[in-house]
Amino acid sequence: MNLEKCLPGLFFQTYYVSKEKSNCPLIIDALRFFKKFEKISNSSISLRYGKRVLINTKKDGFLEVVDYDPFKKILLVMGPEEALTESPLHWFIHHAREDVNAVLLIKNIEYIDKLGEKIPASEKNYPLWTIEKIKDILGLLRNSKIVIIKDIGVLFVGKSINEVEKQVLKIFGDLK
Repeated sequence: MNLEKCLPGLFFQTYYVSKEKSNCPLIIDALRFFKKFEKISNSSISLRYGKRVLINTKKDGFLEVVDYDPFKKILLVMGPEEALTESPLHWFIHHAREDVNAVLLIKNIEYIDKLGEKIPASEKNYPLWTIEKIKDILGLLRNSKIVIIKDIGVLFVGKSINEVEKQVLKIFGDLK
């Protein structure tokens, strides 16, 4: 049984620096991406914004992730909405890789079947927000900008949101 799917908000605490709605200028780029790829549902996208990470939320809003402590399991955010369970993963990728400014996680296992075995896959069965799972994914991202996350979906990283868009189109074709 996957507890992460059953009890999604109980694995890390979220502290709010501010509950004000984000005015990050990158929101426009993220909204453009979602509009362009309307067929991709249940996904999360994040963009680096200085030392912060802009990420979408469950209610089609946005948060700015300021910090994450994996040992105390504390996520520090700015914004009015609840954080996604994969928010710590996004934050770690952006802070571990200077060359990554955009991350997309498509949470749909149907996309995994379309990729076959040519894309590296994270097989370890840990929740997305744990340091074990994050280290596994970061290791796979050393050699590929696309990673399969078993039982969850496909992760794309790039220098920009445009690079991620090109990867999605190259792998899956026209999803508009």
